[in-house]
Amino acid sequence: MRPPRGRGGRSLKKIDFHIHVTPPEIKADWRKFAEREPFFEPHFSLLSKSPLNKFACAGEIVSMLDASGFDMGVVFGFGFRDQGLCRLVNDYVIEMTRRYPEKLVGFMSVSPGAKGAEREIARCHDAGLTGVGEICPAGQDFAVDDEGETRALVGACRERNLPVILHVNEPVGHSYPGKTGTGLRRIERFIDNSQGIRVILSHLGGGLLFYEAMPEMRKKCRDVYYDTAAAPFLYDKSVYGAALALGLGGKIVFGSDFPLLHPSRYQPSMESVPLAEHERIMGGNAERLLAGD
Repeated sequence: MRPPRGRGGRSLKKIDFHIHVTPPEIKADWRKFAEREPFFEPHFSLLSKSPLNKFACAGEIVSMLDASGFDMGVVFGFGFRDQGLCRLVNDYVIEMTRRYPEKLVGFMSVSPGAKGAEREIARCHDAGLTGVGEICPAGQDFAVDDEGETRALVGACRERNLPVILHVNEPVGHSYPGKTGTGLRRIERFIDNSQGIRVILSHLGGGLLFYEAMPEMRKKCRDVYYDTAAAPFLYDKSVYGAALALGLGGKIVFGSDFPLLHPSRYQPSMESVPLAEHERIMGGNAERLLAGD
């Protein structure tokens, strides 16, 4: 499928910015790996037990991207607390991005509070991975609002100009596996302490994007983006019109959260988005973000 043409005839890429990839050995026996996580009810086990959960290896992701008309996808493993498990999934992401260099962009899983996190960031970046995430503060026992705890992560990303994807969920509404108590105030403090690096807040930032109507929040969030992962589970289609009314069309990146959700699930809610904004959300913003602009 040819990529769509934008204004002026420029070829536009379609990019899915939020895809979870799982190594075959974890997909085959996730319970064995869940036992390595140091909590009684670890986040990985909790999510894996959910009837909605699915796993996808790299080949399945590439097939999905091709069938859905996407030029590329940003892939990353689960955010384990155990740094050894992070390294295992990072090795797989490194291998798969080398196998599919035109299709997959790899981000790295890091346990921010674990010993050796900075070394793992350096190792993975040197091996070709270009971002960090998805960081899950609650699941990784990471005090996202504590400048002392975030200093190593932020410093390493700032030094290497790496973007960070941060898991955020809305503070109201129904409960579900993966919804945590990390409030938006704590996410705001992380943003305060990470000025100068690109931060992507997953799941439309748990609604934090609407606070960009406040001038002070607009200023501090100048390097913050919001992905659409799981939006069909959380919002109706009016969420896009509300975000565009705030002038945030240049800060939203499409992310499917595949294999939890297929990209086709997003089509009905995005049909009313104007063409120019649709092009930015489906790939233009992601291209700019990945280029470091």
